[in-house]
Amino acid sequence: MTDTKKSQHGEWSSRFAFILAATGSAVGLGNIWKFPYITGENGGGAFVIVYLLCVLLIGIPIMMAETMLGRRSRQNPINTMITLADEAGADKNWHYLGWMGVAAGFLILSYYSVIAGWASAYVLKAFTGSFFGADAAAIKVIFDDFVASPVKLLFWHSLFMLATMLIVVRGVNTGLEKAVRFLMPSLFVLLILMVAYAMTTDSYDQGVKFLFTPDFSKLTGNGVLTAMGHAFFTLSLGMGAIMVYGSYLPKDVSISKTVFLIAGTDTVVALLAGIAIFPIVFASGLEPAAGPGLIFQTLPIAFGNMTGGWFFGILFFVMLVFAALSSSISLIEPAVAWLVENKDMSREQACIWSGSITWLLGFGTIFSFNVWSEFKIFDRTIFQLLDYLTANLMLPIGGFCIAVFAGWIMKQQHTVHELDMPNALSYQAWQILIRYVAPAAVFLVFLHVVGVL
Repeated sequence: MTDTKKSQHGEWSSRFAFILAATGSAVGLGNIWKFPYITGENGGGAFVIVYLLCVLLIGIPIMMAETMLGRRSRQNPINTMITLADEAGADKNWHYLGWMGVAAGFLILSYYSVIAGWASAYVLKAFTGSFFGADAAAIKVIFDDFVASPVKLLFWHSLFMLATMLIVVRGVNTGLEKAVRFLMPSLFVLLILMVAYAMTTDSYDQGVKFLFTPDFSKLTGNGVLTAMGHAFFTLSLGMGAIMVYGSYLPKDVSISKTVFLIAGTDTVVALLAGIAIFPIVFASGLEPAAGPGLIFQTLPIAFGNMTGGWFFGILFFVMLVFAALSSSISLIEPAVAWLVENKDMSREQACIWSGSITWLLGFGTIFSFNVWSEFKIFDRTIFQLLDYLTANLMLPIGGFCIAVFAGWIMKQQHTVHELDMPNALSYQAWQILIRYVAPAAVFLVFLHVVGVL
């Protein structure tokens, strides 16, 4: 099918462009914001080892499968599942998998852009010296005052969504590709500068030891499941992004080799973020297990009191914004592609509709931190409900279904042709992982997040 069919949205100009785009989708707030704090909460080195194994045995096989589905169909995730289910002679209800992926990306972006707006605002706060000489109490006041203001959150949310839409509206080659060609190298440069600074601190060895020296006595069963879940979510699986990016992949590019590079790069970024952050945390006498507040309520204390903190504080939050932007453009792309292909819209119209609805949905997250903070659904704020619904339910179910469809429903000759593995043994290993290991592991994560395990 891919030998003759092409996406109406165009193609990546090269394998390198796809690697940058897919890595950009994977490298978001999860790598720089979430990975360090969950590593801190789960004891360091042993957690990292489990995480790396999960990327290899679960994340990579599912990422190969999702990329393969997109390239074989050359359409948005919804149309992809309709086409491929028909090709395999399978139940037509498989198209709901595509719908769930598009919806998940849409909902995730509605709150993701609000959090990315925080990072954008903190660039300005770092620039104006708001953290200079501040202690923990002062930093907490800065954060609490900021999130208590709907107007401030709306301004930064709107600015970030506008930036996302301006990139996506330009299309695959002049929008998405040009953006990631700038964002990803810039992100790496900023990250290396942060690591270089961390190496100058007295606590660099302590930070690296914490990150890479395993102490399995600190690793709990819950920590293993957290590592498994993060390995899955950090690669942007189950939300339609990798599938739609795969639909723009040239036919002569090896999916297996490319996915290994993407997963490897994504993992390196997560580890570099840990190397950059933990020495600063230890040097400042802060707690590595500070939880989600590590970035917005803990690191600013360090930046406000260390030599060169003004510069490196700006650098860090700019890096966070770049990482968020490289992910946000992939979250909205599946919805834009569907509107163009199915509703006869121009890309501009599709982007305005998708972006505007996402922007409006973001109000729920904004108000969750202030005027609606007491309003709960199933004992959760709107933000907490959206996060739980997407990350804990929709994405695991999506990943499980992708593994089942690619491993059991698609015809073997089609998966062999699309993946173009270097040898039969490699293909057999992928089949074992996608048919048995990955679905079982994702199912365990799902049971964990719904409270069964």
